[in-house]
Amino acid sequence: MISLAGYTANAQELTRILFIFDASNSMNGKWEGATKIIRAREILNEAITELEGTENLEIALRVYGHQSPITATFQDCNDTKLEVPFGPDNYKKIKNFIEIVEPKGTTPIARSLEASADDFPDANARNVIILITDGLEACDDFPCEAARKLKAKGINVTPFVVGLGIELKYLNDFNCIGRVYEASSLETFRKVMTSVISDALLNTSVQINLNDIQSNPTETDVTLFLYEAGTSNLKYTFMHTMNFKGLPDTITIIDPEMHYDMVVNTLPRVIKKNIGIKKHQHNIMPADCPQGTITTRIKGPTKSSQVKIRVSQQGKSVTLNVQDLAKAQRYIVGSYDLEILTLPRIYRKDIQVTQSAYTYIDIPGSGLLTYRSSQAIVGQVFVRDAKGQDQWVCDFDSEKLSDGYFLQPGKYKLVYRPKSSVSTDYTTVKTFNIDAGENTTINL
Repeated sequence: MISLAGYTANAQELTRILFIFDASNSMNGKWEGATKIIRAREILNEAITELEGTENLEIALRVYGHQSPITATFQDCNDTKLEVPFGPDNYKKIKNFIEIVEPKGTTPIARSLEASADDFPDANARNVIILITDGLEACDDFPCEAARKLKAKGINVTPFVVGLGIELKYLNDFNCIGRVYEASSLETFRKVMTSVISDALLNTSVQINLNDIQSNPTETDVTLFLYEAGTSNLKYTFMHTMNFKGLPDTITIIDPEMHYDMVVNTLPRVIKKNIGIKKHQHNIMPADCPQGTITTRIKGPTKSSQVKIRVSQQGKSVTLNVQDLAKAQRYIVGSYDLEILTLPRIYRKDIQVTQSAYTYIDIPGSGLLTYRSSQAIVGQVFVRDAKGQDQWVCDFDSEKLSDGYFLQPGKYKLVYRPKSSVSTDYTTVKTFNIDAGENTTINL
């Protein structure tokens, strides 16, 4: 069910919404488990029901493609008609007409738009067109010229075009008319209608720009949280999206009456506080979120590719992320410290993430150490570091008589004794080498 609860038209101005409804023959096509005309009736009926009782609002209905059947030799390009003129209480008339109209003819979008200039009684109101269609212009050059003629007549209307089941690439043809929305499924159709109508009533919209290092809004595909400012009251959750024009999508369902704290869920998070929105205009909410990518990979042969990488901001002890080997993960541009959870640990400091670039971290492949013992032992493994010092790597499991460990290439020392012994004289030291991709077996 479409929900427009709480929305009212601008109290300072009358708003008129003209619905232009496609009843051409193609609306008989199947879509979302029924015909397109059935689904369009369903959603438009819900929207109009929710609009009933809205102050300072009048609506009207123009239909095309419903009077003259299309044939192999004829299409009536003048088949467009204002079926329900503007009035203060004509919701029922419009719903009744939608229920009985049957798709028949062609698709004269341009002529319908041009004729709509005379549907509005005057320009002393906020005049809005919502065009619901499943097809492209069938009669004239595309409706850019009709949009120009509307403006020439003083009807400053930028239509909302809801493309019902139209392939995304064809929606580009509607750019010259107005704001275009893709209704690829029944649920998106319902959401689109909610968004379009709330925009028509409030005339308030928001564009969230996630800016790169050049302050261009190119970053996307990240979740946004909008909280009531100064509180933990989460009001909206969005997955940031670029529209078909490659620009940040316009959001029209945000309440302009409150201020917001915005959390952009990048790594690390970007937070902007106390953001206000101005009513009855297009608002831009910018956030600097330049990102690059870190990815780790094994260089050379290996016995294991199961490696985790702990990532933190440079100089900070808090773990920002634990990343899987070979996974590409985006981070805000800056410096990072990596702890690669191999045995022994590998530490990489001051790793630079730059805008839109991949930073590759190469890790030597591991070898496999396997030990076998006839009795339980306690033991520790050490690796010889670059300074010739022995550094602890791991403890053996004293409950096991055999086990295996994936180790980085290098020179190692095993210090152990039987678990049951009561004298340090039983301490034994064994040295061994580990080579990438090779097995090393020690019998104790």
